[in-house]
Amino acid sequence: MEHVEHVRFGDQLYAIIVRASFREPGIHFFSTPELSQQLAFMSHPKGKTIEPHRHNKVTREVHYTQEALLIQKGKLQVDFYTVEEEYLESRVLGAGDIILLCSGAHGFHVLEPLEMFEIKQGPYSGENDKTRFAEADRSEIRIKGPGL
Repeated sequence: MEHVEHVRFGDQLYAIIVRASFREPGIHFFSTPELSQQLAFMSHPKGKTIEPHRHNKVTREVHYTQEALLIQKGKLQVDFYTVEEEYLESRVLGAGDIILLCSGAHGFHVLEPLEMFEIKQGPYSGENDKTRFAEADRSEIRIKGPGL
């Protein structure tokens, strides 16, 4: 099973999915430095010290919200769309999987009772933060990859 998937359509990165099965020692960044959300997995042995530190005030310009979803329980279908609202493809996430939604548009279907965390930039600007549109017809749905 593939543990990390970079979901691309054309040359555009839509999402990074890290499956619950990913296990590697050390620090692994899946996102590139220019993304406004950074996604990493860390695994350290007992006794490892991470030096105390603070994060400096750095002005950043964020044009689009990027969000991470961490699935705690259940199954979630993620439907990918272009910014022109054209359906592309779907993936299914399960417990322990995490996805960083980087670009494009997306919709969701809860396939099993779901508990998840959502992490995204703030401050939240209410309904101005997103544009809602009609979902693809169920007959068009194409699910790729593991997680069914």
